[in-house]
Amino acid sequence: MVEKRAIAALGALAQETRLALFRLLVTSGPAGLPAGAIAERLSVQPSSLSFHLAQLVHAGLITQSRLSRQLIYSAEYGTMNALLAYLTENCCGRDTACVPACNPADTFANGGSDEAPARPRVG
Repeated sequence: MVEKRAIAALGALAQETRLALFRLLVTSGPAGLPAGAIAERLSVQPSSLSFHLAQLVHAGLITQSRLSRQLIYSAEYGTMNALLAYLTENCCGRDTACVPACNPADTFANGGSDEAPARPRVG
């Protein structure tokens, strides 16, 4: 990942609603969620949600597809893994990779969610 792409991704995630949205889509798996379900789960107004979704799509962190009349949004695991690799490059020493990678094909093979318990919000 080049530095400009990493900055764009980090900038997109540097907002509370977008970070929550991205984490929700990561735990939803490759099938993703329709925009209405995202708005409901995050208690976000549709007009505000559209703005946040566009920011994450532009940063390459999520993808959008159409299923009949619904827009479905999914996490872009390749970009997420590339960002993690970029951030942790050489963390264990020179020329050593120690990056954890998410493989949704393995994680969601059983049809369940491996969603971690929500962390309490501070503030």
